[in-house]
Amino acid sequence: MRIDIISAVPESMESMLNSSIIYNAKNKGLIEIFLHNLHDYALDKFRHIDDAPFGGAAGMLLKCQPIFDCIEKLKSQRNYDEIIFVTPDAPVLTQSDCNKISLLNNIIILCGHYKGIDQRIRNTLITLELSIGDYVLTGGEIPALVIVDSVVRLIPEAIGDSESALDDSLMDGLLESPQYTRPSNYKGYAVPEILLSGNHKEIAKWRNEQSLIKTKNIRPDLLNE
Repeated sequence: MRIDIISAVPESMESMLNSSIIYNAKNKGLIEIFLHNLHDYALDKFRHIDDAPFGGAAGMLLKCQPIFDCIEKLKSQRNYDEIIFVTPDAPVLTQSDCNKISLLNNIIILCGHYKGIDQRIRNTLITLELSIGDYVLTGGEIPALVIVDSVVRLIPEAIGDSESALDDSLMDGLLESPQYTRPSNYKGYAVPEILLSGNHKEIAKWRNEQSLIKTKNIRPDLLNE
């Protein structure tokens, strides 16, 4: 998979993109990630990429020209399955979205900044809009990292134990059951006996029951979908 990320501040993402599972996936040749600085596509000597919105609204908007030039250059080199814009006024990212994106070959993620981007970019270039929640951030860099991390870990061989990702929260529409590790008793706090029984059928039953209870208590909306 190839991921191109377009940003006004691409250096802010470098640490995350070069650590943990994402770093390992890159080293294994499973993914390629390229950062593109919007300022490199500005036409004036001050490398301006934003301007005031028409109508007198507050804030600054990313302009059409740098974004159009960057995306059109990338599209001239290869086909992209999705061009994603991360923005709070969009459907919230779900595990189902991550599963679908993980099956794609080439994607672009556009990070907004300041007040956002010119609507003509959204109307013309963007194929998928996603939010990570009902709140506003300074830019789209953190949401872009969320998408990359949640997608890359689903690619086969990206993580050491491929089955681990399959029973994570939300993979089956429920929250994951409580998890425990050694020691079995720590300062008097004991692990549920069923997990020490070796009876895998009963353990699976217990975990499913606990998932249902946890989901009902924390995210009952998931049970209504």
